[in-house]
Amino acid sequence: MRGRSVGTLDATMNYRRGETLTRRTLAVLAALGAAFALASTAGAQRSSGSLVGAGSTFVAPLVSAWIPKVDSALGLKVTYGPIGSGGGIQQIINRTVDFGASDAPLTPDQFAACKGCAQIPWALSATSIAYRGDGLSNHLHLDGPTIANIFLGKIKRWSDPAIRKLNKGKALPDLAITVIHRSDNSGTTYNLAEYLNSVSPEWKSRVGKGVAVNWPTGVGARGSSGVAATLSQTNGGITYVDVAYSLKNHFFFAAVKNRAGVYQLPGLRAITAAGATILRVAPDNGGISIVNPSKRQPLAYPICTFTYVIVAKQSAKSAEVKQFVRWALTKGQSSGPKLLFVPIPKVVLNASMKTLNLIHA
Repeated sequence: MRGRSVGTLDATMNYRRGETLTRRTLAVLAALGAAFALASTAGAQRSSGSLVGAGSTFVAPLVSAWIPKVDSALGLKVTYGPIGSGGGIQQIINRTVDFGASDAPLTPDQFAACKGCAQIPWALSATSIAYRGDGLSNHLHLDGPTIANIFLGKIKRWSDPAIRKLNKGKALPDLAITVIHRSDNSGTTYNLAEYLNSVSPEWKSRVGKGVAVNWPTGVGARGSSGVAATLSQTNGGITYVDVAYSLKNHFFFAAVKNRAGVYQLPGLRAITAAGATILRVAPDNGGISIVNPSKRQPLAYPICTFTYVIVAKQSAKSAEVKQFVRWALTKGQSSGPKLLFVPIPKVVLNASMKTLNLIHA
């Protein structure tokens, strides 16, 4: 299998086009926060059957799928604002939401600032390397060093010899590459940067990893929807976005070479294989790295990520939060596959449940 793409994406990736992501702007979220603050002051509605969350745009399609089911099963009214992982972290630190969601684990400083927060892995998916351009074909082969050199601005055209070497026999137009990156604090940025950190010494020394990095080249856009919109208008563009957004927008995306030497696509089987490399979890669920996994999993796609829900261990809404997160970790996992989220591995689920037990009223 070495050096070849493995199959096509799972049939489940062709999820119903009619399903759309519920999007709420920061203004709407702020208004909701103000309304709930007034209710709290009056000692009434905030404590009865409702939750407000914000954060990761990556996990937003899955949370949107959960919302009506949680309402039906638990009688909980959940509102979620996809404002980016960095925004979600700040909102839960400020206690202006009941839960935050982030694709990047909290840093030690963020844990300290959150003053009694827990982070719980509750979803697992992959970041696709999406691109478009006249004359380009779908599922081009790319490896880690080549992706790093594109995002470093060293590879400037699709006809570059490094890309040609990985795609023998494929037409590659002499088309300029435009890098499109997130301009907001983003867990998806963290996922890509962590991967590039592991495959490129130059990226590690020049750029590093984080929810925001000093991009050497390219143009920025806010949120997954922002980079997707920019890519759709950019001939020769390349970006990084969760695979559900690539599918929803009919983008081409790369087959990425893993440590076993196999070019893998971000399908359910490849994400599951990456998850299978996690054998233990730290007590605080901190920093579960899943990028560039061991070559003992030749089916693994190398740019996968967990998404975390971040909650206060003690609050007036602890009972509702605990009920919602427990449902998401169990029954909610069945909503994932059609959106290219796989059920979290058992070892991670066990750790998540232990952390969930730390939440109390």
